[in-house]
Amino acid sequence: MHKNLLSLLLLLSFTLNASAQGVDPLAAKDVEAQKVWVDSLLNTMTLDEKIGQLFMVQAYSNQDKKHEDFITEMITKYHVGNLIFMQGTPDKQAVLNNKYQAVSKIPLMIGFDGEWGLDMRLKNTYRFPWNMTLGAIQNDSLIYQFGKRLGKHCKRLGIHINFAPVVDVNVNPDNPIIGNRSFGENKENVTQKAIAFTQGMQSEGVLANAKHFPGHGDTASDSHHTLPVLHFDIARLDSIELYPYKKLFDKGVASVMTAHLSIPSLESDDRLPTSLSKNVVTDLLQHKLGFNGLIITDGLNMKGASNYASSAEIDLAAIKAGNDLLLIPQNVPETVRLIKTAIQLKTLTEARINISVKKILKAKYWAGLHQYKPIVLDSLQQDLNTVKDEVLHRELIKNSLTVLRNRNREIPIGSLENKKIAYIKLGDDSGSHFVKMMQNYTKIDVISDNNLDGLLKKLKPYNLVIVGYHKSNLHPWKSYKFKDQELVWLQEIARAKEIILDIFASPYSLLQIKTFVNIEGLLVSYQNSKLAQEISAQLLFGAYKAKGKLPVSIHNFFPEGAGLTTTNLSRFEYTIPEAVNVSSERLKKIDSIAKVILKEKMAPGFQVFAAKEGKVFLQKSYGYHTDKQQTKVQNSDIYDVASLTKILATLPLVMRAEEEQKITLDTALKDILPSFEGSNKDTITVKEILSHNARLQAWIPFYIATQDSITGKNLSEFYNSKKTKKYAVKVAENLYIDKNYKDSIYKYIREIEQREKTGYKYSDLGYYLFKEIIEKEYEKPLDKLVNNEFYKPLGANRTTFLPLQKFPKSQIVPTEKDDYFRNQLLHGHVHDMGAAMLGGVAGHAGLYANANDVAKIMQMYLQKGFYGGKRYLKPGTIEKFNMRYYSDDQIRRGLGFDKPQLNKDIKATCGCVSDTSFGHSGFTGTYAWADPQSGLVYVFLSNRVYPTMKNRGLVKHNIRTEIQQILQDAILDE
Repeated sequence: MHKNLLSLLLLLSFTLNASAQGVDPLAAKDVEAQKVWVDSLLNTMTLDEKIGQLFMVQAYSNQDKKHEDFITEMITKYHVGNLIFMQGTPDKQAVLNNKYQAVSKIPLMIGFDGEWGLDMRLKNTYRFPWNMTLGAIQNDSLIYQFGKRLGKHCKRLGIHINFAPVVDVNVNPDNPIIGNRSFGENKENVTQKAIAFTQGMQSEGVLANAKHFPGHGDTASDSHHTLPVLHFDIARLDSIELYPYKKLFDKGVASVMTAHLSIPSLESDDRLPTSLSKNVVTDLLQHKLGFNGLIITDGLNMKGASNYASSAEIDLAAIKAGNDLLLIPQNVPETVRLIKTAIQLKTLTEARINISVKKILKAKYWAGLHQYKPIVLDSLQQDLNTVKDEVLHRELIKNSLTVLRNRNREIPIGSLENKKIAYIKLGDDSGSHFVKMMQNYTKIDVISDNNLDGLLKKLKPYNLVIVGYHKSNLHPWKSYKFKDQELVWLQEIARAKEIILDIFASPYSLLQIKTFVNIEGLLVSYQNSKLAQEISAQLLFGAYKAKGKLPVSIHNFFPEGAGLTTTNLSRFEYTIPEAVNVSSERLKKIDSIAKVILKEKMAPGFQVFAAKEGKVFLQKSYGYHTDKQQTKVQNSDIYDVASLTKILATLPLVMRAEEEQKITLDTALKDILPSFEGSNKDTITVKEILSHNARLQAWIPFYIATQDSITGKNLSEFYNSKKTKKYAVKVAENLYIDKNYKDSIYKYIREIEQREKTGYKYSDLGYYLFKEIIEKEYEKPLDKLVNNEFYKPLGANRTTFLPLQKFPKSQIVPTEKDDYFRNQLLHGHVHDMGAAMLGGVAGHAGLYANANDVAKIMQMYLQKGFYGGKRYLKPGTIEKFNMRYYSDDQIRRGLGFDKPQLNKDIKATCGCVSDTSFGHSGFTGTYAWADPQSGLVYVFLSNRVYPTMKNRGLVKHNIRTEIQQILQDAILDE
């Protein structure tokens, strides 16, 4: 064995980088002042006070006064100089921290185990991803930022040393204690990420700690419960386990944690843990590797150490081995006695104690304890859970997601018009956030069954199945393994259907899958957190590219470092305001306005949506469907969007027709609708109609001509309560109109007098005509045409005419209690009277949608006709229609689109948007606007006409544009 050790030392002398020998990671920038402070304390300390500095006792913030008294006694009676806080809450920990610091003669160094954030021990604190997730990231500057954020959290809570990063190279998939806590199996990847994390955290004045020396990554047992044995020779240890430490020492990592392991090639006594071995801690770590920082044992309550001898004997052995700090000692009084006895017997010297105490005091100075200040209790929770944390967390997840198979290029999912998609959940945890986010993009049906045959039968109509494997995200040690039944079901589903498998668990779960032949798409999302589910769903639908690389190997199927890049389809990304430089604090004004709207009954409920540069940062619903307050408005609920129909349904088809030269802007009405030949409208042009400069009347109340002029009742010659061959067009519930009345409507339009006054006048009438023109040119109904050409491929599956044919009433928001025509609550039947008389499908009204879908169409316009990997319209077409042609006549309108006001007294917009912006408003209390200059898309949907259209508070107070102003003001300066 002595030959082995000699061989190791010789090998290390050749292979180790000697530069670490000169690095003092505990030296402060003001090293001379540090030396004065350290020496002045050391020279005045008694032996008992020095020995007290060697202990780091565990303290809890969730225990009783008895425990608090015990900690106080440890500090005052035994001069304990360091605490490690365990479970509890940040508020209580801060109070106790201040209390314990106040009774300590020398400031206490506070330690913490926060590998993925303070959440590792404390409730109500922030949780970042596990190291295995971070190991998939290719941009190490993000790991630096993670270390820096965690350093800020530690600093805010009075923590001076955080026991992270884990630098174990996890080459053993069966490792029961490291696993997800490791950056992976590649020593270079582990090293670079550990360096980045260390530098980030230490830049905030918090000591990092590389653990578990000399390497816990290839163990099959847990040192918390037993003493793991590593039967590796010296060359292997040097090339794998020790590699990260050598690099980290060169980069100035402040401390190292010694592990409780048995490594015969390093220590001949197979009962002696490496943490208690002088050969390992002094000869190897300090002398040969040249580490000059703080050396701390792993927890001395762990069975890997505590089984060796009595608690006090273990503590003494740890000091003799060369450790500086005893982490979680179990018997401080007895340890003090043994150390003093050892000094008396000259088996230990006070000079040796001084070496460790001096390093501990240097570490305290480095961490700022020479200028100790109590923790400020105010705003502690807010400071430990900031939007900056979530912005970073999102970036970490986005950069980690790893695509391993993409056989038919199903990722990202395109061509939604050809997809019928089912989702199946495997695993014992929830996938609800994953499903909800996917449903922002298209229709996703959740399918389940108690038996496989039943499941396969239900899947027959679907041509794509997304299988989510969801395992608990409670902590990194939770089981990630498939059940045998799940493995069988997975393979059978994959044989029957094209599938994408998304793994929300450790990548090691893939080791159980015997073949991937029938699995077309494979995505590893690593964890089952809410953010991981949401962001993974967005990647599947092309909101951004896959960038992650697998940090571990999966048999011969996928080597470490595997990972495919996918394409960005320019679909919406769903995020938080600060991710797009918008202030969430300023957006709170919208909540204040919402309270006024609901209190003043301007509308019973509404949706507000906003996106910037293709990133959705606001998607919120308020209130209820009606004043009965029985059904809360959901983001998925659909509203009658009224005149938004013009730009969401009719206009894109007019644009398409103009591109295909079926019409031109200068085409006269008589040339595309011959029935208007010889009428007073025969020479008006497409351009004039779209610009509302065609002298058309604003509207015609067609329904009045079908009612008794005295009673106002609907005449039986026009209506029936039941559908018949003659009365075939449904107007509302139990109300059908003569199918030929449509001809009368167009006759009215054709024959009504033109306005004598020239210039601007907003009119619905031209859009009645555009419906006829489009249906004539394409020989298809307008609703079917726009659905097939735009809504289906856009994934706007919650946008439709005639909503009762597709959705239950519970998902449709009512409009008006009509007492003048239909005499009922309009619930799923269009509010506009003329559109209702045409059966619910018209060029000017009739469309229903939720805000999310409206925004997709507006974003397609903003992206110059492109969305979701598909081009719908040419960029030049968008530019052509988003242009004023009659501005000299003070007409603000573009072609179909409304534009910012030219007259400051008219509130078409907030007056805060660019002149290139465009949109429209709707009578029912709707609004959609897009601004190419700011990249902002804003949608407001409401049923302000409830209970009646006389409810004009929303209009009177310019609520829609007031919210637009708030959105604009919330954009922060770059």
